[in-house]
Amino acid sequence: MRRDDDLPAWFSEIPAEKRPLLNAKGGLSISCTRLAQQFLNRNFSRKLSLAEMAAVCDLSPYHFARAFSKTFGVSPHQYVLTLRLDYAEKLLADRRISITDIADLSGFSSQSHLTTMMKKYRNATPQQVRERQVRSRASE
Repeated sequence: MRRDDDLPAWFSEIPAEKRPLLNAKGGLSISCTRLAQQFLNRNFSRKLSLAEMAAVCDLSPYHFARAFSKTFGVSPHQYVLTLRLDYAEKLLADRRISITDIADLSGFSSQSHLTTMMKKYRNATPQQVRERQVRSRASE
C-alpha cells in the first residue's frame, strides 16, 4: 500500500469517471477510500457481504454503506456490479472463453444473471458486446 504522500500518484491511476470524491462530508477517509477500493478491485469476482466490505474500514455496515455512497457516488453493490461488468466486457473480447465461463469468472451467479445485468446497465447482451468487439478489431 502507498503512503499518504503518494496520494496524487494513486489518485491519478483511477479513471476520471471512477474517481472517488475525497474528503466528502460524511464520506470515507482517504485511507479508508483507498483500502476499500483496493479490496473491491481484488475481490469483486467473489461473493461479498456488506459486513465484509465494512470490516476493511473497521466500520459498521450501515455507516460504511452511507459513507461509501457519499465518496463514490454509488452504493457498494453498484460499484461491485460495475467492476464485474467491466471485467466481463474485457473477457468477451476472447472468443475462446464461453459466456458461461465469463459469467463465473466475473462473479455473476449465472450466464442469465450476466445477460440481465449487461442488458440493463450496458444496453447490450454479452453476445452483442462480443460481436461489437470482434467487428471493431477486424476494422483496425
